[in-house]
Amino acid sequence: MQRKSFLKTLGAGTAGGAFLPLSFTKSSRSDHAPYLSPFHVKLGISTYSYWHFYPERTPIRHVIDEAARLGVNGIDILHRQMESEEPSYLRSLKRYALQLGIDLNCLSTHQDFVNPDPEERQKSINDTKRFIRLAHDLGISCIRISAGRWNTSESFAVLMENDGIEPPIEGYTEGDAYQWCIDAIGECLPVAEEYGVVLGLENHWGMTRTAEGVLRILNEFDSPWIGVLLDTGNFLERKYEQMEMLAPYTVFVQAKTYYGGGRFYTLDLDYTRIANILHDAGYQGYISIEFEGHEESATAVEKSIQMLRHTFSGYEV
Repeated sequence: MQRKSFLKTLGAGTAGGAFLPLSFTKSSRSDHAPYLSPFHVKLGISTYSYWHFYPERTPIRHVIDEAARLGVNGIDILHRQMESEEPSYLRSLKRYALQLGIDLNCLSTHQDFVNPDPEERQKSINDTKRFIRLAHDLGISCIRISAGRWNTSESFAVLMENDGIEPPIEGYTEGDAYQWCIDAIGECLPVAEEYGVVLGLENHWGMTRTAEGVLRILNEFDSPWIGVLLDTGNFLERKYEQMEMLAPYTVFVQAKTYYGGGRFYTLDLDYTRIANILHDAGYQGYISIEFEGHEESATAVEKSIQMLRHTFSGYEV
């Protein structure tokens, strides 16, 4: 099967270990007009929406409670927010989520393969393999992975001032970094397949700052166990064009909202337009809210849910 046609099967779920082909037709309409035909997606919440890396971690159980109270279907667990990796803790989360009817739908992890030191890259590879096994133990079928960046910026604020662009480490090139990422992910993929966990490569900073960068990595693999985790808030220019490029390969969506003003920056996102992009790509998975503003999470997440439900009106959410 040709690479392009193969990857277009990635967005519609799995059956018998392989992704089902997408089937949809485009209708004639305004780019900003919502569809009125069924669009089978589910809403979820990222646990990050209630924490934002403050010193005191918000318990995962609290986010499960909030998801049940607000009537959404699942939660996306940020790995760094977990209290433990002990089996007893994992089992307690699974049981509690089951009691409240909430899916544990994604494990958002961090790794950085952009490092000239092979031992440091191997640490990230080993971490990623561990995250895959953790997701399996939690009953989660997708993990978010990041490719990494040069880390030559003085701070994240400086990185944002430069629109996410930073120079390579002296003596190395972008080509070196992409090859490190490709080799590292290639080592993780057999483990992902073994445990039945899809790797969702996020459009993030560094090597995956652009859709072209994401696809440069993704196109190296002919596997149903890797796809795109589309973050609506991580494109600083050509937002909708780049989302359209990645939508056919998307296996999970994290939807940014910024009530109270963004903690790092604020984007004006047209979610009606985004819904149309996802519909056109045949996406039928989760829309997981990543609230990243200054308003209290208790009210801002509820506003986010109401906004997305209204925006996706006519869809099953």
